[in-house]
Amino acid sequence: MFSNIGWSEMMILLVAALVILGPERLPGAVRWTTQSLRQVRDYASGATTQLKQELGPEFDELRKPLAELNELRGMTPRAAVTKHLLGGDDKILRDLESAVPDKKELFGTSSGMPGAPSSTPSLSKPLTPNERPPIDFDAT
Repeated sequence: MFSNIGWSEMMILLVAALVILGPERLPGAVRWTTQSLRQVRDYASGATTQLKQELGPEFDELRKPLAELNELRGMTPRAAVTKHLLGGDDKILRDLESAVPDKKELFGTSSGMPGAPSSTPSLSKPLTPNERPPIDFDAT
């Protein structure tokens, strides 16, 4: 539920709660929050089971297209080729990747062009406001 909140954010929330509520009211607030979250989770699971009971087999028919849509959401071009054309075996693609050298191995630089500098040149000084950037005549 809180998978996108890290430990640092949790610590900031805890310190903020400690400052706002104070040490005497903080345990009660934490207890109330956990009980509320548990109750909301119970309501959600109860609603799901009630929906399953009322719809019966139609609920599975409703979930089937949603499951297929969820499967398509995670489908990448590589996964699609592997699943539909290669029958789920991606050994051919892995062998192909290992056989083709990357640009750095091929040319010795990261740009792919022989003799090109390996890193982008940096400006000697930052541009001042309203100053025009230098023109690369080879590129224009």
